[in-house]
Amino acid sequence: MSRIGKQPVAIPAGVTVTVANGNEVTVKGPKGELSRTFQKGITVKVEGSEVIVTRADDTRAQKSFHGLTRTLVRNMIEGVTKGYTRELTIEGTGFKAAVQGNKAILTLGFASPKEYIIPAGCTVTVTADVNVKVEGIDKEVVGEAAARIRSYYPAEPYKGKGIRYKDEKIRRKEGKTVA
Repeated sequence: MSRIGKQPVAIPAGVTVTVANGNEVTVKGPKGELSRTFQKGITVKVEGSEVIVTRADDTRAQKSFHGLTRTLVRNMIEGVTKGYTRELTIEGTGFKAAVQGNKAILTLGFASPKEYIIPAGCTVTVTADVNVKVEGIDKEVVGEAAARIRSYYPAEPYKGKGIRYKDEKIRRKEGKTVA
């Protein structure tokens, strides 16, 4: 049995988890509501103040989705209680970011600024023109938005210019030497 999948997920106070058809899960909490349909053969049950995930048989596919489903349910519960945040830092002379409506405008040294349309269920805030914070209740959406913003100009190893996650370390390289 999956070591992760067999562990129950605790439901904190103020959160309601409803299951329809055994694999359609809806989680409501103080920050919002998330719902997801899981793989057939994986059954999600609410017992007391815990969520239990079980699988129908021991096929390879069922085993692989067992732990995944439990983790996704836990992420949904954590998202509606605490939320998720990814922080990015922009480094480089003249590099900056701004938010206008539902777009993030990134000035990164290209001929024209890059525009990123912020997805629904996600908020982007910019402080000091170089610190970008992506927040939301869905871990997948927050991570995808942060990765897309970073992909416009990933930090390069020679001068360290570009967009990087706040906790990311850029391994610096030595440039060419003049003989």
